[in-house]
Amino acid sequence: MADEALVEKVKETLEAFRPQLNADGGDMEFIELDADNKVHVRLTGACGSCPMAVMTLKMGIERYLKETCPEITEVIQEE
Repeated sequence: MADEALVEKVKETLEAFRPQLNADGGDMEFIELDADNKVHVRLTGACGSCPMAVMTLKMGIERYLKETCPEITEVIQEE
């Protein structure tokens, strides 16, 4: 079971990042924080079909989350 305090911190961090995705017509949906502290998200809108989505996920969302929540090990995109 994921630490509820960490889940809340992850959600708050994702909300802070969301405007950057919205500016390009995209969005994201938090799916879960698993037992290995991997955050699962689904990119939607323009981000869901963008060829640069992996870069946005790894260089944007993951980097930002790891700065804010060092416990996070990875961000994984769900289909």
